[in-house]
Amino acid sequence: MKRDFLTLSDLTEADYRVLFDRAHALKASRKRKEVVTSLAGRHLVLVFEKASTRTHLSFEAAMYQLGGTVTTLSSASSQIARGETIEDTARVISGYADCVMFRTFGDERLNAFAKASAVPVINGLSEGGHPVQILADLFTVEERLGSVKGKTIAFLGDCASNMGRSFVEATRFFGFELRLGCPEGYRPAAALLAEAGGRVHVTADPAEAVRGADVVVTDVWTSMGQEAESARRMKELHGYQLDEALLAKAKPGAIVLHCLPAHRGEEISAGVLDGPQSAVWDEAENRMHVQKALLEKLILG
Repeated sequence: MKRDFLTLSDLTEADYRVLFDRAHALKASRKRKEVVTSLAGRHLVLVFEKASTRTHLSFEAAMYQLGGTVTTLSSASSQIARGETIEDTARVISGYADCVMFRTFGDERLNAFAKASAVPVINGLSEGGHPVQILADLFTVEERLGSVKGKTIAFLGDCASNMGRSFVEATRFFGFELRLGCPEGYRPAAALLAEAGGRVHVTADPAEAVRGADVVVTDVWTSMGQEAESARRMKELHGYQLDEALLAKAKPGAIVLHCLPAHRGEEISAGVLDGPQSAVWDEAENRMHVQKALLEKLILG
């Protein structure tokens, strides 16, 4: 049976260990300029209903570098824009592809697409979560600091965002403590926090969230589709900017992550983004390495 990757719950803790080990090996092979053709003859289709830079490029590069081929569709360049149902689109693509990456808005569209698809579907971002990004983030933590287990990760800003929700979900599989620094109206749902089983601490004080943390993460304050709320969000989140003074409260040697694109001077200062503690550029590259391992797992079994 096909296996989708829509949320982190679709794989197990043991699966993630195997996945990360394979990603480390694939990254090392890439650095040695070795050619890996594990997905030769396989085809990946990327479907975008939301704009993308890193998700688009990292999946294309991953598939091509493993010897496979890729087709990229946007909603505007496909019959989705003319009203073809998401289910019909999924059924058609299934006849051509070995795997589909779908980047969309509501999770109901993601789930409907996956249900109709005969081949594995990967969530390339939805309103409910961004699981492929979280894998790259935690892989980067492991690469820089050793095992994620037992680490303290602070996430600042809109903690009800898809990134915030995926970090909460990740505590169930990776064994880290998560501190969320955010105003009252930017907290994940109580039910999601309850599922984390006490591994998540929420505070309105950004200094409290960051103090002694091994990793500090932030993201844009206004996500795609929220542009009309930008002025309000800027006002309510302005005290949560990750700048040099706030980062100084983290553990010495702490690393900074941001899934990008970054708005310098808003959620993060330019000095932190470009500074010595930033792992952001490695994090962006690691999307490709982790997704190679994920594509192998879903396509080859």
